[in-house]
Amino acid sequence: MTHTPHELAEDFPEHVEKIHQLKMADAHFSRLAEEYHAVNREVHRIETEVEAASHEREEELRKTRMRLKDEIAAILAKA
Repeated sequence: MTHTPHELAEDFPEHVEKIHQLKMADAHFSRLAEEYHAVNREVHRIETEVEAASHEREEELRKTRMRLKDEIAAILAKA
């Protein structure tokens, strides 16, 4: 199995416990984290050429991942 970059625990190592707690207690945060995970995996499959996609689709996914990450970061900063 290949290493998938941009996992939340790697991007926010100081908030690993907080991420876990929010996933358990906050349905909105849990949905965001799941969506981030799914988009991140799809980007990784495209980057490693396991899955084919147009440049437009890849760019769209990268923007979605960034938007989700920004929203997650904002929630973590407030928690």
